[in-house]
Amino acid sequence: MEKLAIIELNEVGLKLSILKVSNGKFKLENENFDYFDLFSEVRADKLLKPKTISSLITTLKMYKRIIDMNGIEKTMTLAYPFLMKARNQKGFFDEVYNNTNMSFSYINDEEYIKDIYTSVSNLIDGTKGVIVSIGANDVALIKYNRRTTLGSQVLHFGVLSTLYNDNGERREYKDMIKYALDEMKSSDFEIPTDEELSFIGIGNPFINLGRIAKKIERYPLLLDNNYQVKKESFEKVEKFLSELEFEKVKKVKGLVDSADMLLVGMAVINAAFEYLKMNAVTISTANFRDGHVRNAIATENIDRYSDMLANSFDSYREFLPFDTDVNLRVNNMSNILFKQLKVMHKLPRAYVKALRIASYMYNCGKLISEVDYEKHGFYVILNSSLAGISQKDLLLGAFTCLCQSPDDFNISEWIKYQSIVTEEDLDAVRKMGLIIKLAAALNSSKEPVVTDVICDILGDSVILKTVSATDPIYEVTQGMKVADEYRKQFKKNLQLI
Repeated sequence: MEKLAIIELNEVGLKLSILKVSNGKFKLENENFDYFDLFSEVRADKLLKPKTISSLITTLKMYKRIIDMNGIEKTMTLAYPFLMKARNQKGFFDEVYNNTNMSFSYINDEEYIKDIYTSVSNLIDGTKGVIVSIGANDVALIKYNRRTTLGSQVLHFGVLSTLYNDNGERREYKDMIKYALDEMKSSDFEIPTDEELSFIGIGNPFINLGRIAKKIERYPLLLDNNYQVKKESFEKVEKFLSELEFEKVKKVKGLVDSADMLLVGMAVINAAFEYLKMNAVTISTANFRDGHVRNAIATENIDRYSDMLANSFDSYREFLPFDTDVNLRVNNMSNILFKQLKVMHKLPRAYVKALRIASYMYNCGKLISEVDYEKHGFYVILNSSLAGISQKDLLLGAFTCLCQSPDDFNISEWIKYQSIVTEEDLDAVRKMGLIIKLAAALNSSKEPVVTDVICDILGDSVILKTVSATDPIYEVTQGMKVADEYRKQFKKNLQLI
């Protein structure tokens, strides 16, 4: 395992990200951001001021010390193309190199599109659609179908250039919308007409939209990725913000931008809804950095796009401090039991993803504490950022993990999410939690002893015959400890042999 540092210099500052890297997988370990209003300086005078250059170099020296202290041998240094407009940009980068030995390279449009798409396609599972990325000084539009990009364009305007007119004056909201829409209409991007297309939005404006929409709709999950906002919900957010005084907008909590950036972000999204004829947009936490790193380190470890959830599990395993082979076996045994006990639980295949999540991560709560790890597992799963699944599947997976220990289940916690889950779901998570508990018991020795089970139903008894190469006495003994809960849930006596 090694560490990688990536430094991004964009219109609003410097960002240092430190990531752990192993076998083509990566995990963010630390992130620092320092604000510099480079956009205003370059827009006004086409120059970076000497004081700003000095401050940037001081910050980069600090970043270099952090990198050296962490023993990081590889660093990526990337500059956003807006800085090309500064007449002294070459002198600035020469001075940076002389003081820090860092050599920045500019991001071109082709690279930007590739990295944005890679990041999105590793988080959101969709056959075809359009990605709309809104940044400080760029809007990227990417059309894709079955893991292939069909058309794309980077428009060199964003929330900052939409906020101010050519005289440096702040635009009115309706003028922001008109400006953004005119910029989009001037592009060569071919607007798709397929009604089955999905639209995916990335960038701070979309994150803010989702968070406000969830507050208005009283949506109980505080998750950003894979949350869909319909056009009617967007209009509610717009109306909510338009009726607030500017000082009150500043007080809206949990957002990732200042009040003025919040409003201009909504204006650009408004233009995107109209230009692309969107009825809804799915918000993603994808970003350029993650796509760039993935493309840089994962060339020889092509991600299994066909199973994004399995990909997420692989990344999860890679950075855990303990052996996870048993997780694979519990996951496999849970699937076997789910099939063998079909006549008992009568659950449709719609619940298989939740079962996969909970069984694969059945012991993830031990990252917090060995005691009551099932209870802790609920929060670990809910905040695990697993890809390729809906927010509901993630929530059901978390509750299934919790239901390994029925005593920890609190119906009031379930009621908090009643706008997402149903009574049928409640029955399902309880049954699946019991199945996983039995699967874990059959892997009690942490060795591949029991490889299969065969189910026989005789009257009021269920007999599970274990298939194993060695004597499974310990696994059978542990499995029989689930018999009482099994009888309560399924009204049948459980016998393991």
